[in-house]
Amino acid sequence: MSRFEFKMPRLGESITDAAIITWFKNIGDTIEQDEMLLEVATDKVDSEVPSTVSGIVEEILFEANEVIKIGDVIAIINTNGIVESSRKKIVKQAKKVETSIPEKRNKKIDIDSKNSNLFFSPLIIAIAKEHYISFEELARIPATGKNGRLRKSDIFQYIKDGRPYKFTQPNLEKDPTAYRIPQLNLDKGKGKLVKMNRMRKMIADHMVYSKHTSPHVTAYVEADLTELVNWRNEHKHKFQEKYNEKLTFTPLFVEAVAKAVKDFPMINVSVDGDTIIVKEHINIGMATALPNGNLIVPVVKDADTKNLKELAENVNELSLKARENKLNPEDIKGSTFTISNVGTFGSLMGTPIINQPEVAILALGIIKKRAEVIETIKGDEIAIRSMMYLSLSFDHRVVDGYLGGSFLKQIADNLENFNTNRII
Repeated sequence: MSRFEFKMPRLGESITDAAIITWFKNIGDTIEQDEMLLEVATDKVDSEVPSTVSGIVEEILFEANEVIKIGDVIAIINTNGIVESSRKKIVKQAKKVETSIPEKRNKKIDIDSKNSNLFFSPLIIAIAKEHYISFEELARIPATGKNGRLRKSDIFQYIKDGRPYKFTQPNLEKDPTAYRIPQLNLDKGKGKLVKMNRMRKMIADHMVYSKHTSPHVTAYVEADLTELVNWRNEHKHKFQEKYNEKLTFTPLFVEAVAKAVKDFPMINVSVDGDTIIVKEHINIGMATALPNGNLIVPVVKDADTKNLKELAENVNELSLKARENKLNPEDIKGSTFTISNVGTFGSLMGTPIINQPEVAILALGIIKKRAEVIETIKGDEIAIRSMMYLSLSFDHRVVDGYLGGSFLKQIADNLENFNTNRII
């Protein structure tokens, strides 16, 4: 009998572990090579993992929701098509899912008490970082492990329960000058109950974390995009014929932003305590709505080094992957500055929330024709112009008004001073 050890495959250069979402096969099922075996999650991306061999699934070594290290054996596949019934029976018994929550989880605990054992394994810490759970919050999660240790099942159950101690402040640390979140008994109303899915909960946590971490300030400018709009309308068909790529406004926006970031490198940073990390690469994230309404940010890597054709290829490929739910971990990794085209939804302008750990994010409003006063050789005249509002939300810890305003104005200038003589 040939027993193949199926290992958790590499899902990206920096990915070290992944959470199992679901198994598509059960013990005893036949599977073909390249047929999907399971679905896993890393950060925001869900990835289907195919089998690399054909055979019969003999053992499944991990259950859904468990976090597995890359390279760990997660299943055994009998490539000869022989499955020992006794072994299968033992494995099924060993892998039987718990149908009840341990009594300790249901006990009401004192919010001012902490777990007696404050040792957290690297796996627990990794999960906590992924969900922005502090050590203080970890210490308040009911633990069911030996000697009071916190297990991964405890932290997943805690997250599933809605993180009841997320904003709890210990009485021992009361400070009369500190802000406390008021415990208001608000009437939330009645209606259909819709549970957040995993991605929506992660987005919610990320947004709350960003507002809690960064003091947001938003600046606004408007730009006259008439020349850029006219050039794009004139050349979009030639561009597609020559390069077989659609020329949308997004690559033109990415190009203008990348140039401005290069001129203002202190926008292209992240904060680590009291240290500012100035990034070596300019990677522009594009906030994109998925078909299910959730948000994801695919990344155009080294945008400042690419020409318009390359930018259009990247943007179109990432947009298509997002629409088809085919983004992989590398596609959403490493953004240093993010843009959000709220004009796509008809919005005049927006006040976006910073995509941590970045320090600024740009919102681009709808391009709208308006009557504007312009200066000509004849003097002031009224003309129909294609106008757009731009808004920049920035982290006031490290970006002051002068830097934020200057950077935003530079983007607008790059768009207004578009070279209409450029050749595709």
